[in-house]
Amino acid sequence: MANRIDSWLWAVRLTKTRPDAAAACRGGHVRINDKPAKPSSVVVPGDEVRARVGDVVKVVEVVRVIQKRVGAADAATCFIDRTPPPPPLEAVPVARRERGAGRPTKRERRVLDKFRTGQL
Repeated sequence: MANRIDSWLWAVRLTKTRPDAAAACRGGHVRINDKPAKPSSVVVPGDEVRARVGDVVKVVEVVRVIQKRVGAADAATCFIDRTPPPPPLEAVPVARRERGAGRPTKRERRVLDKFRTGQL
């Protein structure tokens, strides 16, 4: 059983609407097995689908092809999410002063300015 990629992306809730899924395909944001996908491209179980959803690239493996939109719990069983985890955010040190310490002195302000410009 085969299905169009735009309706499958919508049915498994990777996009909000079918026209959004079709626009993503036309814009080159969807790939099936590392090949660009048109909205009418056929998806079958075992295919790897890469779709840019918002600013995240989702990598999923098709397990089951469905024709109609289903609930979120059922939709989650139709694919295996192989999206790599996002890189950890590096902790940027922040210049903090004690609460109620008042305005910084001239010397403290110079130290803060050096810290902010990366000279410290």
